[in-house]
Amino acid sequence: MDVNVNHFPEVTLLITHYNRSQSLERLLKTFNDQQMSFGGIIVSDDGSKPEHQKKLQELQSVYGYNLVTTPQNRGLGNNINKGQDAVSTPYTLYVQEDFEPKPQFLQHLKDANNFMQADAGLDIARFYAYFSYPYTKAYGKGFAEMVFKPQLWANNHIKFYMYSDHPHLRRTSFFQKFGRYAEGVKGDITEYRMAKSFIQHKGRGIFFENYNDLFYQKNSSDEPSTMNRAGWRESKNPLALALRYVYLQFKLMRWTYDVLYRK
Repeated sequence: MDVNVNHFPEVTLLITHYNRSQSLERLLKTFNDQQMSFGGIIVSDDGSKPEHQKKLQELQSVYGYNLVTTPQNRGLGNNINKGQDAVSTPYTLYVQEDFEPKPQFLQHLKDANNFMQADAGLDIARFYAYFSYPYTKAYGKGFAEMVFKPQLWANNHIKFYMYSDHPHLRRTSFFQKFGRYAEGVKGDITEYRMAKSFIQHKGRGIFFENYNDLFYQKNSSDEPSTMNRAGWRESKNPLALALRYVYLQFKLMRWTYDVLYRK
């Protein structure tokens, strides 16, 4: 019998979904077209509209995933928590529905999977970000190990995001070390609190340095992103940039105190 070298029996693909069934279909089709398969696929839906729930049922018959639902929207934290609870394999590949893997992702997932198996201290392997993690040391095969520097002169606030909700491979025992995701708060707060826990519990992670090579993030006008940020934070206006610099330095001090002294 032929063995599929693109099969990851010890990895479950966990996808969180909310009102973007077309994006979900594109993601699943891309994995299928690239002949990548997993020990299981779980789609965790956060109380989508009826038309999307209908589509989820249709896609389930095609791709054979385990659909985990909730009768009403309960936020990002609950959506990840209930999806992760359904995973039974040793590793979880977490991808939100608006991402799409590029062909070269396959090899780097293999590398990350091998690293996680060989290095029992690794908690996470990250594949995508909006910005590079600022403080690292070489690890291997395009990955760098993230190093958290608490000193205020290490003043890049991105250092607090050793954990991120962007695509990553993690141990399914993640909750045992870092706790569950915060529920009942906004998604960016949920992400920050998990990042805080990751640092406080001395998590170790690797980051793929050429992260733009591995995933597309696609948001169409029909299915836009559900995460909105304040316009002044994205503006290139000189005054806005100056305000943003002051804001980020204040955030740096506040988050440093929060991570080091508040549990």
